[in-house]
Amino acid sequence: MFKKILVANRGEIALRVICACKELGIRSVAIYSEADRNSLHVRFADEAICIGPPQLALSYLNIPAVISAAEIANVDAIHPGYGLLSENANFAEVCEACHIKFIGPTPDVIRLMGEKEKARAAMKQHGVPILPGSDGVVASAEEGCEWARQVGFPVILKATAGGGGRGMRIVREEDELPALYRQAQSEASAAFGNGDLYLEKYVERPRHIEFQVLGDEHGNVVSLGERECSIQRRHQKLIEESPSVKMTPELRKEIGEVLSKTLSHVGYHNAGTIEFLMDQERRLYFIEMNTRIQVEHPVTEMVTDVDLVKSQIMIAAGEKLADVLQGPIVHRGHAIECRINAEHPEKFTPSAGKITTFNPPGGTGVRIDTAAYAEGTIPPYYDSLIAKLVVRGKDRSEALSRMSRALGMFIVEGIHTTIPLHRRILADPEFRAGNFDTGFIERFLAKKETAI
Repeated sequence: MFKKILVANRGEIALRVICACKELGIRSVAIYSEADRNSLHVRFADEAICIGPPQLALSYLNIPAVISAAEIANVDAIHPGYGLLSENANFAEVCEACHIKFIGPTPDVIRLMGEKEKARAAMKQHGVPILPGSDGVVASAEEGCEWARQVGFPVILKATAGGGGRGMRIVREEDELPALYRQAQSEASAAFGNGDLYLEKYVERPRHIEFQVLGDEHGNVVSLGERECSIQRRHQKLIEESPSVKMTPELRKEIGEVLSKTLSHVGYHNAGTIEFLMDQERRLYFIEMNTRIQVEHPVTEMVTDVDLVKSQIMIAAGEKLADVLQGPIVHRGHAIECRINAEHPEKFTPSAGKITTFNPPGGTGVRIDTAAYAEGTIPPYYDSLIAKLVVRGKDRSEALSRMSRALGMFIVEGIHTTIPLHRRILADPEFRAGNFDTGFIERFLAKKETAI
């Protein structure tokens, strides 16, 4: 087992990794920017090293600075958390070159799954269902029109290196495609430095379902079931739950088995998430894979009792899945997570500043992952997520009641948060009935504006 791990992240996920290290008896090293000097991940790590000014490019995304901190602290491994450098194959390669274990998949696999069209081809080869679409990159708008005629409108253009909804355009008519192709290409180039696009059939009113997997370095891969992630705004998830009300045991078993076989074949190890769209006939179609721990991983932890972050560390240290999991995966109850962001709940504008009051809820079945605290400051330089409120109940009805209660007891003052928005969503009849898709939030907000 490792003796010391550097946590190459900040905020609640950095604190989450530090907690896992403490439980495993591993010393932790925090890195921080000047803006995060008083952050909790700095306080609770065994060591902490400042790596630069507040700007991401000069601190948390500065690979030489991160590696220098790791070498100064003489660590065995680096845990990247999520976001930042977690899916950066170059960073994983530098770790290898410096004889520091990267807690994640190999650089080659990160690259394979990071190129969406290559990932799509790899999944298709091994029987994972994918959407009809282009065979590779669409080189021009004219070629895009040819593929769209074959696939049938509507279609969607996607950036091969994309994420977060950038470099994506829905095309409903052929005469729209040239202009939307140029827009998507320009946006992808600006966001990712890569303007390549591919084309897929567009699914109307889909659900967003993702499967959590763990793989060891001995060829063993297991699925831990699905999470429902359809409640999202502009492709950013707001609420996640497990299990999905639309998933059947037969489909869960079928997809889990094909994913285990596929990922074992490509040499995948550590934690990963495979994302699907589900159409109205409950057919699943692969869209992408995230080669890291997800923001919403606590949802799976709550229903399986598997500590995914500790599992990541143990797998990276060479342990076999059988020893990490110590038994079959068993799902119990229902879990829901609300992402609490430092944003205005109506305008969705960031709300940086000092937290004057912070009173998180507690009680049976309630979990809070956060690095926020009273008198702490939310800096304007980073992601707006300040807490993840997660609950578990014996079924979805109890989980909904528990989440409603917890949201009502969650007090944050001094900044705006999305707590009021979550309370309204939890009270919505369609949401409570499980009748939603990825367009729910847009309809929900439009309904409120009409009522006003």
